[in-house]
Amino acid sequence: MDKINISYCSDKYQYTMGKSFLETGRKDTMAVFNLFYRKAPENNNWAVVSGTEEVIECIRNLGNEEPGFYEKFLPGEEYARFREYLSSMRFTGNVYAMREGEIAFPNEPIVIVEAPLIEAQVLETPLLCIMNHQMAVATKASRVCRATDRPVSEFGSRRAHGPWAATYGAKAAIIAGCASTSNILTGAMNGVPSTGTMAHSFITSYGSTVEGEHQAFRDYINTHRGEGLILLIDTYDTLKCGVLNAIRTFRECGIDDSYPHGYGVRLDSGDLAYLSIKVRKILDAHGLSKCKIFATNSLDEYLITDLERQGARIDCYGVGDAIATSKAAPCFGNVYKLVQIDGKPVLKRSEDTIKLINPGFQITYRITRNDPEQGEIFKADVTCLRGDSFAQKIEKGEEFTVYAEHDRYKYKTFEAGTYSWKVLQHPVIEGGEVVATRHTLMEKKAYYNETLAHFSPSERRLINPHYYKSDISDDLYRTKLSILDTLNKEIEGFSID
Repeated sequence: MDKINISYCSDKYQYTMGKSFLETGRKDTMAVFNLFYRKAPENNNWAVVSGTEEVIECIRNLGNEEPGFYEKFLPGEEYARFREYLSSMRFTGNVYAMREGEIAFPNEPIVIVEAPLIEAQVLETPLLCIMNHQMAVATKASRVCRATDRPVSEFGSRRAHGPWAATYGAKAAIIAGCASTSNILTGAMNGVPSTGTMAHSFITSYGSTVEGEHQAFRDYINTHRGEGLILLIDTYDTLKCGVLNAIRTFRECGIDDSYPHGYGVRLDSGDLAYLSIKVRKILDAHGLSKCKIFATNSLDEYLITDLERQGARIDCYGVGDAIATSKAAPCFGNVYKLVQIDGKPVLKRSEDTIKLINPGFQITYRITRNDPEQGEIFKADVTCLRGDSFAQKIEKGEEFTVYAEHDRYKYKTFEAGTYSWKVLQHPVIEGGEVVATRHTLMEKKAYYNETLAHFSPSERRLINPHYYKSDISDDLYRTKLSILDTLNKEIEGFSID
């Protein structure tokens, strides 16, 4: 099968609109679209950015098809001119994006596309497909990993919604805190090792006997000496034979606390808190104090939190479908909205307040203050119109006050000389050419960890987090109200004979 061009994982109406733009002479009108989300899933305080690297790849491949390809979904003579145009169309605009591993708050532009209208419009669906999937997985992985100080491995490929989802979902999970993944393709593509040892079928392939379990353990150790050795001990009975066979085999094969590559046992069923405590006592009693206990079995952040509350003796968790499918909230809410056309800010008016968007070409500043006890702490995000008076104050280090958009009595003043700032959206494509700095998967993960550390503990907690200040500039606020006021007056006075 030919490789799929993800630039065309799209909806038909992106192209029916495109035909109209072409035939009415509007295809080259400059447009600005923002990709952002309105509300994080599961009452998260924020979301983790992943997917911008694939967004860049998607945009680069736009137009790399022959006219015959477009005839498959735009048939007929009436589309002939449009098909010819599409086959030679290349992206010529600019794209600004947050780094992978960035922490983003509602309504902040994660990806900004500034381009001729038709080029920007046809990107809507594929960009949302990429970003919604990866940000759902990354945000869930962040929650799971923040539930424990112990390592979490991503084991969800078999539950993922297809090979693409498994591969890029595992990447997103590692960015957002997972120590490793079982997915070999993700590992190979990103230059990181994948992890895994044995399934129950390996043990039952020796026959359903206690001695068969022993033989399976022995053969596994002898064929993987020099690697980490993890034996699955719950195939028949964890306490009465599984852990005992593991101890017996470790002894026979000379594996003990001096083994330099690490060794352990895995629990995949039953009462994990109870079993881990019992297994730890048995291992310690036999002198295997450095033998690690790994746990899997439909885990998520809530179960992990409860296991640790019960005093479970688990050293590492393997989490599958909860991360790979973002099981509790599988549909992430990124949207892609036109915010400026031909230099003029625009918005979509909605009777649902949450759907009212911020208009104009925007930029987000993250404000940092030094805390004597905690060091550099992020204190607020402010989204401005590019170059507006608020943006100028921030960049000059002047005093400014940020107000909550929906409660102007809530505000925070930052005096001159008391803060530093950084921009969250960086150029990744300029004039159609990629200018993004490439980062390895481990660099993205490190960036996420570093970013997370600069938020307060109350903002990082899973239950009832303290909500971080993320607001808009006065100029953006006034622009929004002005458009709404004008539009509302037109609507009130509108009628037809």
